[in-house]
Amino acid sequence: MLNLFFFTLLAIFAFASADPIRGVNVGNWLILEKWLGGDIWNSIPNASDEWTACEALGENAPAAMQNHWSTWFTQDTVNQLASYGINTLRIPIGYWAIQPNASDPYVTGAQDYLDQAIGWARSAGLKVWVDLHGAPGSQNGYDNSGHSGTASWQTDSSNIPTTISIIEQLAAKYSGSGFSDVVTGLELLNEPISWDPQDVAITRQYYSDAYAAAQAALTDNKDLTIIIHDSFVDLSDWADFPAQVGASYNQLSLDTHIYQVFSDADNELNGSGHIVKACNFQNTVGPSNEVLPTIAGEWTAAENVCINADGSTINGTSCSSEGCQCTTDDPANWSSDLVNLVRGYVEAQMDVFEGNGTGYFFWAHTGPGSWNFMSGVQQGWIPQPLTARAFPGQCGFTLPDITAIDASKRKHKHRRVKRGLLGMF
Repeated sequence: MLNLFFFTLLAIFAFASADPIRGVNVGNWLILEKWLGGDIWNSIPNASDEWTACEALGENAPAAMQNHWSTWFTQDTVNQLASYGINTLRIPIGYWAIQPNASDPYVTGAQDYLDQAIGWARSAGLKVWVDLHGAPGSQNGYDNSGHSGTASWQTDSSNIPTTISIIEQLAAKYSGSGFSDVVTGLELLNEPISWDPQDVAITRQYYSDAYAAAQAALTDNKDLTIIIHDSFVDLSDWADFPAQVGASYNQLSLDTHIYQVFSDADNELNGSGHIVKACNFQNTVGPSNEVLPTIAGEWTAAENVCINADGSTINGTSCSSEGCQCTTDDPANWSSDLVNLVRGYVEAQMDVFEGNGTGYFFWAHTGPGSWNFMSGVQQGWIPQPLTARAFPGQCGFTLPDITAIDASKRKHKHRRVKRGLLGMF
């Protein structure tokens, strides 16, 4: 027992000494999401997701998908992201790229582009998380699963065994030679929906079985991190999961998606209200991160706020007073005051995700308005370097020297985790 204790402590120290993840999601590439844009949608206005896009394109689907894959995300994109300080890419992919079903309309071939992107990441000095974003039957009924509508992943008895088979294939391949130096994480499933406790129990059992299958399938890189999404339940509900599956601190991570645009309560907040809420996430992310590395796998600069000419802010997506601008306006036309408002919101989130968690992945590398990371850098509402702060200390702590602060935070994390472990023995 004592040897296990010290082994676990060493594993924690090794993990915590790593730099925080500063990443982006490669959205709308290997799984289409119409709202993010792209020329592929121009000829199929009635399609809503990749399933219906491929159906609508018919015999033209293979050529259209190949063209999209070849142009939406390229080596130049990777190099640009690296120049902006990004160190990791989270790349979503669907089950049909790994284990296609002949009755589905999807076009196969996306995995070849994933492999190519891993090579681009290597040349740019970046790491990659491979994210199973779409499961057979759809795990959430959203377009990001590939097929919007009914979520039958949890109810069709064949879907979960198929998904575990796919995870085994991904784990074996991407922990192996040619990939293990770049691929550092494998996410078991993106955003499985939890309508009721039974759904959570099914997802939890899937995670347990898929984690074991992935661990057994690992080849060269036995330290590949396996990631679970929180399934939209409290982070604290996953505190016992590492013990359930026998995972040490560096073998398992928890992914949480933090947005402030999808609820009525969020859309009633003004500018300062969004920052306060962002800062308050430290109260959930921090304790979770003591148990297992917790990362904001998706977050954004988007908020539905307007700024008046006098600098005051209101909630909403439109305003009529002279000089008023809203975050839903084209960011290319934002005033300096609106740029600063959004930058403050961005920096607060970055502070929490780095200072209290293990890092972040912005959604997405490109897209509309304030969902576009690269435009954010170019327009000034994403800091450069990513560690710079125009508004330090918003959340009660500062990160003025990221190298020094990272070391300090890591030491603090060691102390907190160490106390928790001592209580176990």
